[in-house]
Amino acid sequence: MTFAAAETLNPQDFIDDRPHDGVFRVRHEAFLNPALFDMEMARIFESTWVFVGIESDIAQPHDFVTTQIGRVPILLTRAADGTLRGLINSCRHRGTLLCPLRKGNQRVHVCHYHGWQYSSAGRNLGITGAAAGQYPANFVDDTHDLLPVARIASYRGFIFASLSNDVPTLEAHLGEARIFLDLVADQGPNGLEYVPGTVSYTFDANWKFQFENGLDFYHFAATHSSFVQILRQRPPPSLPPDLPTDLQDPDPQAQGSYSFPYGHAVTWSVGIPGQGAERRPLPRDPALFAQVRALQGGTRTKWLLRQRNLTIFPNLQIVDIQSLQLRVWQPLAVDKTRMVSNCLAPIGESNAARSFRIRQYEEFFNPSGLATADDNVMYAFCQAGYAGAAQGAGSQGYARGLGARPDQLPHYAAELGLRAADGAYGTLEFGDESCFHAGHREWLRLMSRGS
Repeated sequence: MTFAAAETLNPQDFIDDRPHDGVFRVRHEAFLNPALFDMEMARIFESTWVFVGIESDIAQPHDFVTTQIGRVPILLTRAADGTLRGLINSCRHRGTLLCPLRKGNQRVHVCHYHGWQYSSAGRNLGITGAAAGQYPANFVDDTHDLLPVARIASYRGFIFASLSNDVPTLEAHLGEARIFLDLVADQGPNGLEYVPGTVSYTFDANWKFQFENGLDFYHFAATHSSFVQILRQRPPPSLPPDLPTDLQDPDPQAQGSYSFPYGHAVTWSVGIPGQGAERRPLPRDPALFAQVRALQGGTRTKWLLRQRNLTIFPNLQIVDIQSLQLRVWQPLAVDKTRMVSNCLAPIGESNAARSFRIRQYEEFFNPSGLATADDNVMYAFCQAGYAGAAQGAGSQGYARGLGARPDQLPHYAAELGLRAADGAYGTLEFGDESCFHAGHREWLRLMSRGS
């Protein structure tokens, strides 16, 4: 299959955005063209804020984790003085990958090639054989410290970084999507941590399928039909002991979405039958739940028990349903994506709640669970199917929610103090697709900046 060359690509040609005419389409080639993928790495992943880790994962001085921003390897560290550092994971001498480990604690990082040494803050501590090296004066006077990322910041323990200075503040970038990050962070009054056991896998498809699917409520019953059948065969679940009845939702069929500037969006529901508050880990720790409820109040606690899938564009999804999963995707090629998955949990939760959380996480998520493998197969099917229709006008899979909507339910937004978010509401059968639009609009904005 032949695609347009990089020099002829115009990002504006790939999205037909006319919501007032009931039209939003993305050309299939946007998922297939290798040259366009290279532009995405440079203009999106390497030019905006991306999620890189959580603070509790590097809580102590000299802790580190390694990750990527686009194609660039990153060393995220806690310096000796406790400050957070984002460094390019590349030795200044010959560009060798400095730290090949995923995480750990090291005061000094030593390059395996020629032995140059760096502190946990990225300062060069020594050059092997410097005295005998016959270096010129300008080399001696130059800095040999690791290169820092352009921007690094944290919100509620979630760390973001950018290789570009041409970005807004992190709080401005997140906007009202912060409210839904708050609903995650508020479940842990003492902070959140990763449950030990990171899962990493790849799927053979474009990264944008994952971005869309994370917000796709519509696919659940069809794609995960085997899981739905299992739910139907189970006895009716009971609420945990002492769960107040006033926290049960009056409308068990409510489902909707909110979209935000800079590409972020969230879908929410009161709960898929059999997967509501009775399947949440938080109420399984009565002491922690009472503390959270006292801090947050009844309305916000009700939101904590609702199901939410939050996407922070371009690379983070937090799946807050029967457990709490943090997913990060790293595009590897136009048709290959790496996923890194962790189970999030409140620091200090009870053993019973932690065990329940892990069982819920194992059941549904990751290639070994009952749902993720379904999704990965669908992504591969989409990659193949898009190739067969690449010359068409684009997918019709963005139209749900563009037509006349029923009476809105503004009290849901008012409960959270949302002001600027674009919301859609319906029943569990609704499955809004207009929430995909924000991410594709941000894709177009970022891709067009270099045109």
